[in-house]
Amino acid sequence: MVAYYKSPSASTDEAAINDALAGNLCRCTGYAPIVKAMKQALATKSDHFDQQEQTIKNRLETFLPRSSCKISAPAGTVSLPATVEELASIYQDNPDATLVAGATDVGLWVTKRLNSLPHIISIGSVESLKALHETDDELWIGAGVTYSRAHSAIATILPDAGEVIRRIGSTQVRNAGTVCGNIGNGSPIGDGPPLFIAAEAILVLRKGQVTRSLPIEDYFIAYGKQDRQPEEFIEALVIPKPDKNLLYRAYKISKRFDQDISALLGVFAMTCNGDGIVTHIRIAFGGMAATPKRAYATEAAILGKPWDKATLEEAREAIQTDFTPLSDVRSTEWYRRQVAANLLTRFFAETATPTIVETRLAGWKDKAYV
Repeated sequence: MVAYYKSPSASTDEAAINDALAGNLCRCTGYAPIVKAMKQALATKSDHFDQQEQTIKNRLETFLPRSSCKISAPAGTVSLPATVEELASIYQDNPDATLVAGATDVGLWVTKRLNSLPHIISIGSVESLKALHETDDELWIGAGVTYSRAHSAIATILPDAGEVIRRIGSTQVRNAGTVCGNIGNGSPIGDGPPLFIAAEAILVLRKGQVTRSLPIEDYFIAYGKQDRQPEEFIEALVIPKPDKNLLYRAYKISKRFDQDISALLGVFAMTCNGDGIVTHIRIAFGGMAATPKRAYATEAAILGKPWDKATLEEAREAIQTDFTPLSDVRSTEWYRRQVAANLLTRFFAETATPTIVETRLAGWKDKAYV
């Protein structure tokens, strides 16, 4: 709540306060007194938080490296490069080292799996990798950009992606976890990759002084295997600005709404011409295969056809051939297959026909009720 109080967007709005509290599980009194106290603090603008801020900043300054450094101990080594050139050089000299950005995933390897990581290279001090900028055509997200920093920029061009990102972990996790780190670990249930596959994003990979570009869907080869050469790392993600007529929807399915790993995530990006014929379609799913994956057969069943119920039924059948999902603790194979087809129907309902509200409003207007 101190961090929220100090943020430019802080307000007494209860929903906003609840969002800021997400990730903190209170097991004693509940949240009501905390929310009430926060409203009071924001309304009165107490200077207590201000008095603490400089002390915290002064302490942090002593821990922030100004140049590259290496910390060694009997348990292992941590390298902290200050530039991307130093990062590339250190990684070439130590190809078996573990790269971390926010360490929201790798940290669990240590605390939960009890893995030993002899050499860690952290990119947290590489300022150039924290670049977040956009042009008329694209959005560039450096490998060190956190989800919190990227959220607004991504949501501006892909609103549904922004809503999914709001549900990735908690505020604390999004403050540490990076967009590119979520891609780099290659998880089949990471929420970021399907969002960006559907949006035709490109990865920029670097090895030494050499860079190459790769469509993000080609990065994922098999479970635990990515198209990343030894000593190569992700430098940035580039998202092209979508066509103004693009219909983009993202649906995250999980056992609870907030802070839960997806059972599956479906993302749809489609453009139709004036006659209602589909001229562009990309469909990506997470949680349906060993990697984040496009639904190629489903896309083929839709492309070049009118976006009508007949096409929808063909697509629902085709999606059963695109994936062979597993049954696990989050859901069964049957459930994943059924929900994937149902998300197609939801996408159809939202993009091919008026919504229920629009239909009712039209009816009321016709009857002069409004």
